[in-house]
Amino acid sequence: MASSNRSSRAADATAQLTEVKCAFCGGKGLDPFGIMSPLAECQVCEGEGSVKLAEPMVKCAFCHGTGVHPNSRMTCTVCGGVGTVEVQKNASTCKHCHGTGRTADCEDCHFPESVFPCQHCKGTGVMVEQ
Repeated sequence: MASSNRSSRAADATAQLTEVKCAFCGGKGLDPFGIMSPLAECQVCEGEGSVKLAEPMVKCAFCHGTGVHPNSRMTCTVCGGVGTVEVQKNASTCKHCHGTGRTADCEDCHFPESVFPCQHCKGTGVMVEQ
């Protein structure tokens, strides 16, 4: 999963790539939850401790840059566990979620925040006006 995300991010050969510390494992290169084994490699960075992303990028609004999906031990569905997302240069704050990257809070939910990404900005918190 991580290698396909990385290759799609690096698909544009003209993009400026920047190495970013893996948010999911904190740059250690190991599975932060030790589910398979305490020595298992991080599934996001494949044990490297960092990933390369194209500029410009912003901290993932949905997971608050942690790389972990809210209220779980899975990778964030928006940033793929990296903690940052690539954006277009002319992107601005999403007017639907007001930059939170999440759908409106649900009164019946047991969580303090919605665990679903905003459908308009796809959880990034920013979008390009069209």
